[in-house]
Amino acid sequence: MLALAAPGLALADDDDGNGKLTAEPFVFIGKTGDCGTLDTGAPYPAGSRIVTSAWLGGMGLPDNGGLNTQDLEPNPNKRDPHLGLLLSKNGPTADCSSAGAEIHGVKGMQVGATFLLGFDYRNGGHCGGGAPRFNVTYTTPGGEEAFSFVGNCALGVRMPATQDPTQWTTVRFAAAAQFPPVPPGSRIKSISIIFDEGTDSPGTEDPNGVGLAVIDNIFINGDTITRGHGIADGIRRDDK
Repeated sequence: MLALAAPGLALADDDDGNGKLTAEPFVFIGKTGDCGTLDTGAPYPAGSRIVTSAWLGGMGLPDNGGLNTQDLEPNPNKRDPHLGLLLSKNGPTADCSSAGAEIHGVKGMQVGATFLLGFDYRNGGHCGGGAPRFNVTYTTPGGEEAFSFVGNCALGVRMPATQDPTQWTTVRFAAAAQFPPVPPGSRIKSISIIFDEGTDSPGTEDPNGVGLAVIDNIFINGDTITRGHGIADGIRRDDK
């Protein structure tokens, strides 16, 4: 895991006035010094265009909540777009870059006694100690501004995903996977998904280091984001 925060994204809420949570893809490609300094005192090198965050059709589970595959006809899910969120870092973890998604619609959300975040991920991808994770900023009951790292698949509660129990896993991050735990009574300022572990960071399911994850059904304290739109890869399509 590289010590990266999400880029300076607007926190003004942000739910298009419809009261629904959304996940907007972004990438962070740091400039020289954006990731701090080296042990020598020199500024950390700039990042590379090796990161992608994108909602893609056919990548995820059925958006209608049905089974991923079904032998019986008629199959109600054949026309479902199966949107899933691809998070990829095609290079070393130390590169000053990350892929992610900003969760819109959470500003002002009050944290109760149990605060849970999570997602479903496709088996065989990377779900490691630091990515994918949630970066959470909030105001404590005492009025202090605070930050928590929420993640680490080894500490999350995992179970087979109901839509495809053999190929997908559901993970939930309770207090044991929150560093520090988000105090009850806090008010959320922002939540972002961050993926910054690259191809040199192997995991239990990706022993060679794959540097990517496909996630879906993003769970935000009781609400679930099943689909989205947008592709972020740091490239302007009109570049020559």
